[in-house]
Amino acid sequence: MSLSLKERKRRAGVIGAELTRLYPDPKPPLDHRDAFTLLVAVALSAQTTDARVNLVTPALFARAPDPASMAALSAQQILSFIKTCGLAPTKAKNLKKLSQMLLDLHGGEVPRTFEELEALPGVGHKTASVVMSQMFHIPAFPVDTHVHRLAKRWKLSSGKNVEQTEADLKKIFPEDTWNRVSLQIIFYGREYCGARTCDGKTCPLCRELNLKSPDKPESRG
Repeated sequence: MSLSLKERKRRAGVIGAELTRLYPDPKPPLDHRDAFTLLVAVALSAQTTDARVNLVTPALFARAPDPASMAALSAQQILSFIKTCGLAPTKAKNLKKLSQMLLDLHGGEVPRTFEELEALPGVGHKTASVVMSQMFHIPAFPVDTHVHRLAKRWKLSSGKNVEQTEADLKKIFPEDTWNRVSLQIIFYGREYCGARTCDGKTCPLCRELNLKSPDKPESRG
C-alpha cells in the first residue's frame, strides 16, 4: 500500500459519500430475531451465502429459537436443518456447544464483549464484530471477503490479511460510521464491484477513484 494516510482518508470520504447515496440505511442481510439468532446466522454464513443461510434458518429457529432449545438438540438433529451450508457437520457441533456454553457461562444470554464472544465455539473475530455492531450497536468494522477485497482494490489497505484491513479501515473512516460502512461496502461489492465483474476500472467508484492510473509518489513534505 503506497498511498499516504491523507490520500486514503480522501478516498474514504469519496467512497463514504457515494455509498451513503446508494445505501442510506443498509439493513443486515441475515434474517434474525434477536442476538442469539443473529449469532447463529452469522456463524452459519462462513463459506456459505447469506441467501442460503436465510433459507435454512427459519426451520432451525422454529425448532430451536434460543440457547436452551438448541442445546437440547443433538448435533445430528441440528445438521439436518443446516446440511446445505458449507462445513455443516462442524457447524452443527459448534452450535450445540455454543448454546450450552451460553447456558453454562452467560445465563442463556449472548455476551457483549469481543473476548467472551470469541471464546464461543465457531465464533471468530468477524462473527463477533457483526454481533457487536449490528445487534449491540458497538463500533466495530466487520471485514468479510467483499470488504477485504474492495479495501485492497481501492488502495485503502495493503490487503495482507483481514486483521490489517480492519485496522487500516478504522484509521480512515470515522468511528461512528464503521457499522454502516461495513454493510455498505458489502452491498456495493455484490451489486457493482464483484471479483469477476470489475477489474478495478469498471464500476462507478473504481472509475471515480481513477485506479487505472499509477499511484503518485507519497509526499514527504
